[in-house]
Amino acid sequence: MFGRCTSQAVSARLGPEGRLRYVRGVTAPAQRYRCNACGNLTRFDVLATRRTRAFHHYTIGGDLEVEEEEVLDQQVERVTCRWCGATGDAIETLAALDDAASVDVAGAAGAAGADERPA
Repeated sequence: MFGRCTSQAVSARLGPEGRLRYVRGVTAPAQRYRCNACGNLTRFDVLATRRTRAFHHYTIGGDLEVEEEEVLDQQVERVTCRWCGATGDAIETLAALDDAASVDVAGAAGAAGADERPA
């Protein structure tokens, strides 16, 4: 529905609550989203199923650090706008930001407030 990702590298570590937390960012995303209902370009809930291969490194103290994680397959099932709750056809899939010709963030949301919610 929204696309597939072939591979991305991430590193993660268990936090104090025992939940996995990322310690290094994910490589550049293959896609971005825009909500055509409210203009949001920055806040989305993405429900995805991933199949990964990773190297698990445990310290002597028992802390887990996930290194060299490769996403073998990713299926995005649903994208929901955090601002207005829109889903489905209201969410447009855009090209990655490195392709400057396809995404005009300043023109779409205003140069100064691209990360701000419209009034």
